[in-house]
Amino acid sequence: MGEWVVIAEYYSDVHRTEFVCRGQETRDQALEALRKAVHTYAPSRHIAEKRRQVYRLDGQESYLVVIKGKLTQWECTLRVAELVSDSADPAVADGPQDRIPPGF
Repeated sequence: MGEWVVIAEYYSDVHRTEFVCRGQETRDQALEALRKAVHTYAPSRHIAEKRRQVYRLDGQESYLVVIKGKLTQWECTLRVAELVSDSADPAVADGPQDRIPPGF
């Protein structure tokens, strides 16, 4: 059993990563959660949303979400990630992994 998450990545003064959805057992479940999140995810900054644009990044299951407010615009990238190592639980690395990166 794998552990998949949906994450949001964005830049302000520094690069930030935020967990949007945790505890998905399969990549397909995580992708389904991702596709829902692109329309519902709200940044921790409070923005009075006037418009939302969603761009699928070419060749990837990642999306650029642009939220335009009354005075500001906010962008983030939403994507899925699989837990492949956990120092508190060595058995994680023994579990199934849907895809092993080239070179490993």
